[in-house]
Amino acid sequence: MSTIIPEGYKPTMDVFRTERCIKFLKDRFEASLARRLKLRRVTAPLCVKCGTGIQDNLNGVERPVQFPVRGDGDTSYEVVQSLAKWKRLALCKYNFGRGEGIYTDMNALRPDEESLDNTHSVYVDQWDWERAIAPADRNLDYLKAVVRDIYTAIKDTEWEMDDNFGIAPFLPEEIVFIHTEDLARGYPQADSQERERLACREHGAVFFIGIGGKLPDGTIHDGRAPDYDDWTTPTGEGHCGLNGDIFVWNPVLGMPLELSSMGIRVDAPTMLKQLEIRGCTERKDLPWHKLLLEGKLPQSVGGGIGQSRLCMLLMKRAHVGEVQVGLWPREVVDTCRKAGIQLP
Repeated sequence: MSTIIPEGYKPTMDVFRTERCIKFLKDRFEASLARRLKLRRVTAPLCVKCGTGIQDNLNGVERPVQFPVRGDGDTSYEVVQSLAKWKRLALCKYNFGRGEGIYTDMNALRPDEESLDNTHSVYVDQWDWERAIAPADRNLDYLKAVVRDIYTAIKDTEWEMDDNFGIAPFLPEEIVFIHTEDLARGYPQADSQERERLACREHGAVFFIGIGGKLPDGTIHDGRAPDYDDWTTPTGEGHCGLNGDIFVWNPVLGMPLELSSMGIRVDAPTMLKQLEIRGCTERKDLPWHKLLLEGKLPQSVGGGIGQSRLCMLLMKRAHVGEVQVGLWPREVVDTCRKAGIQLP
């Protein structure tokens, strides 16, 4: 692991002004996101019962934090890793119609995170959101329109940060869309992370389409669970995938920064196909998966947007620990302290 200390970097706010800035940023972004996507705020769980299929398995190798609850007969529960599946249940419960949805504060623990560096922490905080769609909305144009709305909400917030805290805007006016297949063809000698770096440096803001499906050389750009995002549906011209990631160029660190993972969610046929590809067809017998296969869950689009990551980006901070209370090894804390960066 390595900690980046940008040359000449010094925090420009004390802790109390930083806290005011964080609160302002989060309030403004939430309001803009909710308005543009027609979302209502709801409260989300910190834990879910094991064995229900509601837990997000991420790449399938991360171990969730698990514990027995004495008052429930020592039933096992897990701290959420994200709310990708829970949100579709919530759309059904609250009876949302097409084009409407929810957002919530998602707080998760991911103890298997290996890169505890400038942008990664064991503690993950996101705006998780989900919106009901119709089967006719399961297409790339619809996904791109949603991405543009999210990016506009980010730009709205960036300008308000300038007006109220004097932090000058720097993000490009438009976000660029690039299929991971095209990215692989354009940079055949580079790995996926280097491709992201090169594209973000060139364009400033990019939505990489198709995360989880096979690339022309048989590899995948990055892992994605088989039972929430749709990463196998053909979208034309040799491309697949109705999901993706929002990345921007972070000028403070001189590197790409992922802000959001999102996509149109699997329908029943797509989930069965992706479960088979990943070799985990046994999941179809879990309660959540049965609901989807029986047509009892709405079609939807959704994702997560990193709260601390957006704060560190728009506040031009060098380390995510400047805007959240997380966990880092002693050497990381000491390195930052010597550079005048106070971590908790």
